[in-house]
Amino acid sequence: MQITYTPQEDAFRAEVRAFIEAECDPAARERVQKGLALKKEDYVNWHKKLATKGWAVPHWPVEHGGCDWTPVQHFIFEEETGNAGTPPGVPFGPEMVAPVVWSFGNDEQKKKYLPGILSGEVWWAQGYSEPNAGSDLASLKTKAVLDGDEYVVNGGKTWTTLAQYADWIFLLVRTDSSGKRQEGITFLLVDMNSPGITVHPIITMEGGHEVNQVIFDEVRVPVANRIGEQDKGWTYAKFLLGYERFNMAGIPSAKRQVRRLKAIAEDQGLTNDIRFRTKMADAEIQIITLESTMLKMLAAQAAGKDPGPEASYIKIRGTEIDQMMTELTMEAVGPYVMPFSLKASEEGWNEEPLGPEYAAPVAPTYFNTRKVTIYGGSNEIQKNIIAKHVLGL
Repeated sequence: MQITYTPQEDAFRAEVRAFIEAECDPAARERVQKGLALKKEDYVNWHKKLATKGWAVPHWPVEHGGCDWTPVQHFIFEEETGNAGTPPGVPFGPEMVAPVVWSFGNDEQKKKYLPGILSGEVWWAQGYSEPNAGSDLASLKTKAVLDGDEYVVNGGKTWTTLAQYADWIFLLVRTDSSGKRQEGITFLLVDMNSPGITVHPIITMEGGHEVNQVIFDEVRVPVANRIGEQDKGWTYAKFLLGYERFNMAGIPSAKRQVRRLKAIAEDQGLTNDIRFRTKMADAEIQIITLESTMLKMLAAQAAGKDPGPEASYIKIRGTEIDQMMTELTMEAVGPYVMPFSLKASEEGWNEEPLGPEYAAPVAPTYFNTRKVTIYGGSNEIQKNIIAKHVLGL
């Protein structure tokens, strides 16, 4: 795929590069490039820098703080930030709940919630999955009972990513059990400082604390925090999932992983191994193909089209490529991936290295990436969506 850029687009690329060099913390960029663990401050500080520039949420409608960019400008911005290794955006506020608020919320809710998301002052978490309601999300049990002008919420959510940092959480709750499961769900916005909320860490298989279980015990939530109508939350939830899946392509990250993989392969003497070179070439071809598809979808989104079943394809291919890249990196590093130490993935590790420095985060990243084909709706579910809505099966 060859894209020809106009002088104005080349100038925009230069502006993005200059801004990154001037404003993005070099230490944070180095951690991203090396695959090391990021801190909350890395995410927040970069978002605030972008917000000051007016670039924090370029995909938002202009009236809410977005940028009046062309699809090519969006592509250039994503490419440059990805190449530079800037901290990725945390999607729960800007990418997920914000479109629900401006699409289905009232004017008061837009004024209350969107500015904090835009500025980076407010960190959001997602309250969807439960221990027995993952891919079958409509089977959720967390209950909200109306008591005057408040809902009383009881239940629990699981796999709540980065909830240990969250100021607010958007929540799907059961408000009616008499009809179809999808018809009795309500969408609430909940202050994480509310009495009765407890966050329990879940340590993932590589030893990291990224996800949590969040318990709600008699938590009182104002009716004013409800999005749209009671019992109609499933409509808003499906809308949100489209945006979540659309943003799972991870193309800038995949390109960065390719560059890192090539450097590792050269250091490990694999550049003349025809089998490994073939695998790397196949990976690059798959990334370019997905990138072409994303450009088409960006153009459609710029024309006002919401992500539809196409978002399921993006989710499938993006997460499969993500896993493929970690598998190839494991293969390239070879025996240095075992044993591994999670602490070696953190900056400042001073003990005897377990092989080359680049090997330290490879195994933890591989294990952590096993989840990507499951969250956001498992890839098997996405294939069913495509079969139903695209193929008519």
